[in-house]
Amino acid sequence: MSPGEYRGKRVLDVAVAGVALAAGAPVLGLAALAIRLESPGHPIYRQRRVGRDGRPFEVYKLRTMVAGAETMGAGLAVDEGDDRITRVGTLLRRTSLDELPNLVNVLRGEMSLVGPRPTVQIQVDQYTERQRGRLAVRPGITGWAQVHGRASLPWHERIELDLEYIERASLRLDLRVLVLTLRIILGGHGLYRGETGGWRA
Repeated sequence: MSPGEYRGKRVLDVAVAGVALAAGAPVLGLAALAIRLESPGHPIYRQRRVGRDGRPFEVYKLRTMVAGAETMGAGLAVDEGDDRITRVGTLLRRTSLDELPNLVNVLRGEMSLVGPRPTVQIQVDQYTERQRGRLAVRPGITGWAQVHGRASLPWHERIELDLEYIERASLRLDLRVLVLTLRIILGGHGLYRGETGGWRA
C-alpha cells in the first residue's frame, strides 16, 4: 500500500470498528450474559497472539468453550462437534459473533479489519523465512485466507493466501474481502479444520 492508502486503511478500521462496536454492544452484553449463565468462567476469552513484526498482544473474543479448554482434549485444535464447545459457543461460532470483541483490538491498533488472522507463538516458531512475511502487516479480523476456506484449508495454504494478500494489498481489496466475509458468515462455511485443514503440531 502507498502511505496514503495505509492511512486510509487505518481510518476505515477505526471508523468501522467504532460504529460496529457501538451498534453491537447490546448483542455483546446479551451474549456475555448467556455465556455466564451456561458455564462458569469469564465471558471474554483472552489469548496471547503474535502481531505485526512479531509483537505479542492479547486478542479478545467471546468465550465459546468451557473454561480451561486449552488444557483439555486436543488443546489448541478445535474440530466440529468438539465437546468442549458450549451450546452458546456453537451459536456464536456459527454466526462469528465470538469475534466481536476483536473490534477492541482494532481500535487499539493491534489488529486491522482485514489481514492475516493472528496466530500463537508456537505456530510462528515453525514459520519458514518466507512465511515470516505474514507478520509484515497488522493481523486482521478477516482476511484473504478467511474468504477462501478459513479453518478448512491446510495451514500452509492459508499462509500462502495471506502472503498473496500482502503482495496485493489495497483498500479496494480490503473492501472486497469485507463483502466476501459477509457471504461466508451467512453461509457458515469453513468454521472447522476437518480432516485436512488447519494447523497440526
